[in-house]
Amino acid sequence: MHYLVTGGSGFIGRYVCERLAARGDRFTILDLVPPDADAPAAARFVQGDVRDERAVRAALEGCDAVFHLAAAHHDFGIARDTYFDVNERGTALLCDAMDDVGLPELCFYSSVAIYGDAPEPHHEDSPTAPNNNYGASKLAGERVVRRWTERGDGRRALVIRPTITFGRRNYANMYSLIRQIAGGTFLPVGAMENVKSLSYVENLVDATLFLWDRRDRGAFEAYNWVEKPDMSSRQIADAIYASLGRTAPAWSVPLPLALALATPFDLVIKLTGRNLPVSSMRIRKLASEQTKFESDKARAAGFVPRHTLREGIEAMVRWFVAEGRSRRPVWRVPPAVPPAFAVHPGGSRADGPIDVRSPAPLT
Repeated sequence: MHYLVTGGSGFIGRYVCERLAARGDRFTILDLVPPDADAPAAARFVQGDVRDERAVRAALEGCDAVFHLAAAHHDFGIARDTYFDVNERGTALLCDAMDDVGLPELCFYSSVAIYGDAPEPHHEDSPTAPNNNYGASKLAGERVVRRWTERGDGRRALVIRPTITFGRRNYANMYSLIRQIAGGTFLPVGAMENVKSLSYVENLVDATLFLWDRRDRGAFEAYNWVEKPDMSSRQIADAIYASLGRTAPAWSVPLPLALALATPFDLVIKLTGRNLPVSSMRIRKLASEQTKFESDKARAAGFVPRHTLREGIEAMVRWFVAEGRSRRPVWRVPPAVPPAFAVHPGGSRADGPIDVRSPAPLT
């Protein structure tokens, strides 16, 4: 099989490519950012935007199915219109282009953010009530995919809804927590007994391919993915301390005091729009806000994860100590307008001739 992996240079996308390569499958990557030098070699790399029809069509050449991970997803620096332009309109453009070349099989990565403030715990049939632009635009993307499958003619879509995902080469929330604990700057706040559902990237991708390979899949199937059993914020922090060979502190800063101390940072964020490591929102997320999701449906289908949540945390800490602390992340914020795209037949920026083309005009 030859797959198109949109967002294949990203955190989860790279793991998808690695698994496909290990299975003996070929893949083309469509991404704004080139793959890392040590990533598995793609058959082709199309450096372009999922909102650019010409880039998408170029990437689909020779492919048999699509894993769609390209998305706008950062908390800061992205306008509401860009979220929907990428996550909804880009998905619709991809589905239409797949129809034009006769590809009926799609895996769409969505998010548990579609549930928003709906009552917990969240199952696949829970009400959807997204409370931010990311969740709302991902829900809109899901609806695009569902309408596409309703056209019939063998169209099938697998939708994966992961919760916060961590692992090697990820520089988001878990990375920040590990860095603070390793650097001695982490301050425990409150009891930290709130549950935080997490997804370990290797289990997530294993689950995706297990569900993808099922022959009895329906036209549209959606699955949450979250590790079990859940851990509280305190247990997550304790696991990081233990993985670093340190003892977790027995004390904590009272939550009201921590929120008061964060007030100056909130003001700077409001005035400058900068994404600071300390804010009242971050403190509440870590110390008091609970997220609880269920993924019984994937397990009922027969999937058994290879790693426990604690093993995933230990693996990420080992990576952080060995190399992660010295790496500088690439912040993947989509531009307001898609840039010109380039086709690299050799699979990377350096390999093969480069065919640079102008993007299709936005409509």
